[in-house]
Parts: sequence; structure tokens; C-alpha cells
Amino acid sequence: MSIEDIRVLTGQLAADPSSLVFLPLGEALRRRGQLEAAEKIAIAGLTRYPDLADAHDLLARVLGDQGDLERAFDEWDIALRLDGRHAGAHKGIGFLYYVAGDLPKALEHLESALTADPGDEGLAAAVARVREALASPGTAQRPSSPAVDGPADTAPGPSSLAEVGPTVFDGLEGAQDGLLLLDAEGLRLGGGLSAPDGTPVGDSVAAHLAGVFRDAERAARLLSLGPWSSVAAETADANLFLCAPTQESLLLLVRDNSVPIGRLSLQAERASEAARRWLERAT
Repeated sequence: MSIEDIRVLTGQLAADPSSLVFLPLGEALRRRGQLEAAEKIAIAGLTRYPDLADAHDLLARVLGDQGDLERAFDEWDIALRLDGRHAGAHKGIGFLYYVAGDLPKALEHLESALTADPGDEGLAAAVARVREALASPGTAQRPSSPAVDGPADTAPGPSSLAEVGPTVFDGLEGAQDGLLLLDAEGLRLGGGLSAPDGTPVGDSVAAHLAGVFRDAERAARLLSLGPWSSVAAETADANLFLCAPTQESLLLLVRDNSVPIGRLSLQAERASEAARRWLERAT
């Protein structure tokens, strides 16, 4: 789902908070790694629709991505109490049992999910792999993830070996902490930042940077500097490098103050190239 689609869904939900549009919106945010925002959307939806299995499934997926597998299991369990044939809930619990090493229970739920959604090729492959593992005598370890060949939309979350797909900065140093990609409206598209105490602050930093495009362009114009390309800053605690991979995106790189600005510039160049490739695939 494109950034523009997310904006449209956000506007629809703001206009009608009782709309079920929170389901695709929350899932789109989850897929983009904006887990805090996705969790808020899911919880707000559940306050209006506590008996909607799809809403509990959405929250469970977000919790799975956050690594809170116990709460994810509880949400999927609630979804199954509301709808015993819910494919997403069976699939999620099946993968959690798989992670726990309980292959018989994993197979039971994965087969139930496949019965409810027989067209899911990734799920069919997962069932086949678990069946094969159970049929192999003396299997000492679980097989490789049964969902690795499945499409991303069948996945409850990385923590449960479900979703396998590239993030914006895969393979780069600080891919999830120290690199931040956002759009012109301050929406975090990828990467993340943490405060010194470990608290995630990526979304709030992205929101604060929302006006930097206009401010940078205005300052460059007033000072007759021509189009701006990047901004570097050295502080007592960290060094920062800000640049625009595209006209509608902004990249922030944060490193320890021992890292020289020249090295930050090279890292930002590599990260910008990765961001451009990712944005091209996403749109």
C-alpha cells in the first residue's frame, strides 16, 4: 500500500472513527514497521468493536512484530473464541506453537487455517513442512521456518517466523536504530531511533522533522545558497546527518560523536541509495 493510500485511509478514519477502515490502515502501518501507530489504531478499533475477530487478529500481528508473543497468543485466542474458523488466528497460534517446538499443536492450527483459506499457497507449504518434520523419525530439531516461502501477507510477524521481507535499510549498520526515513508529512517510513534509555522515539522524531523540507528550502533561498542537499550537525552526545533521498522523503542518520562527519556522509549516501530503491519498489 502506498503512502498516499495510507493518508487516504487516515483521513477516512478521522472523518468517521467508527469506520472499519482501521483494519487495513493498521495492517498497512504494521507492514511499514510503524508498530506504535499500528498498535494505537488496533486498540482504538477494539474499543469500538470488542467482538470483532479481525480486530483481535490485527492487534495480535502487531504484538507479534513487537516480540510480545504472550499477548499475541491471547489476542489470537480471543479471535478464535469469537470465530472458530478464523484463518489468521489459527495461523498465528500455529506459528507460535511452532516456535515453542510443539509441532503437533502447530500442525493442528495450521491445518485449520488452511481449511479456512485453501488458496493460501504459503500456508500450504508451511503445513507440508510441519507434516514432513513430524513424519521424520528421530528429528532432533525443528525444520527451517515453514513460512519462509510464503507471501508476506500470510505472516503474523517476524518474531513468530512468519513474515519474511526486506526492510528499508537491510544490511546497513544501524538499520533499526540510528537510521530514519520519513516522508514530507513526517510519517516514518522505515528505520528507527531510540533514546539513551532504549525507548523508541522514531515516530516522534519523524513528526518533529515534518517541516524541515520547507525550512531548509526557505533558508537556502534566503541565503542564496541554491538547492540544499544535506545538513550535518555535531553535538556533545551525537553527530547527525540529514539529507533528502528523493524530493518527497528525508533521511536522518545519527551516530556517536566519535564518528567523523565525513564517514557519516558516506553512510548517508549508501542509506539514501537503499531508500530510493525501497521507495521505487513500494510505489
